Amino acid sequence: METQIIFTTLAMVLGYTLAQLKKASVEISLLTATLAGALTGAIFSTPSLMAIPRHLIEGAFTYLDVILVFSTATIFMAILSESGGVAYLVQGTLKAFSHLRPLALLCLMIIVLIPGALTGAGSVSLLVVGAPVALALQQLGISQKRTAAILFIIAGLSAAAPPVNIWAMIVCAGTAIPYVGFELPLGIPVLILGTLTILVLGWKKEEAQANKDESQAFVSIPPKMRWWRVVLPFIVFFGLIAASRIWPFELPMLGLPLEFTLAALTAWILSPRRLNILHLSRRTMDRLLPLLATMVVVGMLQQIMTTTGIRGLLAYAVISIPLVLLFISLAIIIPLSEGVLTYGGAAVFGIPLIWYLDSIGLHATVAIAGLSLLWPLGDGLPPTALIGRLSVMVTNYQESYWRFLRGTWFPWLVITIVGILMVVFSSHLEFLVRWSM
Repeated sequence: METQIIFTTLAMVLGYTLAQLKKASVEISLLTATLAGALTGAIFSTPSLMAIPRHLIEGAFTYLDVILVFSTATIFMAILSESGGVAYLVQGTLKAFSHLRPLALLCLMIIVLIPGALTGAGSVSLLVVGAPVALALQQLGISQKRTAAILFIIAGLSAAAPPVNIWAMIVCAGTAIPYVGFELPLGIPVLILGTLTILVLGWKKEEAQANKDESQAFVSIPPKMRWWRVVLPFIVFFGLIAASRIWPFELPMLGLPLEFTLAALTAWILSPRRLNILHLSRRTMDRLLPLLATMVVVGMLQQIMTTTGIRGLLAYAVISIPLVLLFISLAIIIPLSEGVLTYGGAAVFGIPLIWYLDSIGLHATVAIAGLSLLWPLGDGLPPTALIGRLSVMVTNYQESYWRFLRGTWFPWLVITIVGILMVVFSSHLEFLVRWSM
């Protein structure tokens, strides 16, 4: 049995490697690895050749709920951006707090955190608010390299922030743990680490302020835009969430996709611009297609790994590592798994890891929150480097990519330490989960 699992694992690694050498996308590479594992497993009748299509179809629907959340939330943020709401917030921040640098930086941090927190993807934060926030940071005298570093770290933290954390959702789905109680275990560290990052990297004024006329180039705000047009859709969204918790038996459970849809309709109705919502939604889904494809392929990969026994082997390998060495190795294993497999790292390594940590008495929810701080760091590592590449793109940073990445060393180190300590002392932080319920 161990021999066939090892052969199947090697086939999957070989399939992924060959696809990457052929310059295939991450999604195609993961699909190649999945098919290689399924066909190799069929040689040993686990699964049978006839059962492979069924397992692939079942796996493709594993994360349907996550895909619905991701899609509706991103459309919601796209409507706000197209209506001029994002530019309105950035310009308002500069006007109100340009003379109070710490407050201006913190407000810009919150603006970057919101799209990723609502969609579960830091890339959405950069696509929606990255360019205007980058120009605002440069208006405050921050160099392009530090601006790119700030956006990379904050966008990564936004993906880990509640209410939508895709890594946590994947691990919870694979371990039968309810996706509840993450608000404080994720929210508090994200806010503290984000504040530390933007103040440390953005405190020093390195360059002369940009010409004010030039800085207004990114601001295209409709004359009728007002603060309540931006705030009201968020009130609708968070009001629906709060209402379902305050009156759990009186109100039906709407679910995040419907709540995001209602908030998006509110933003569309209140938009001072006339928006073609069908065209906008279609364009947004086109941009989301690679990420949605990743979720589908990750589900198929997880299904094949379960059927062939590879997940069991990984779980055994995790249990076999000395505990202290395991905790130390998290600083390398988790970011690297994200850099190679994107969200697939949560399915391949996160699920067996949480099984093991839960079995030795650590608190699973807090441990997942700790790991969720480490996964975004991998989005700056090749071959994918999704958030890292977008951070460089929106800031027009032209120098060495590795020089930009080295500029993130301090927040990277602090985030790594905090994430590992949350895992190690997760049982002592259980009160955060109770307070979130």
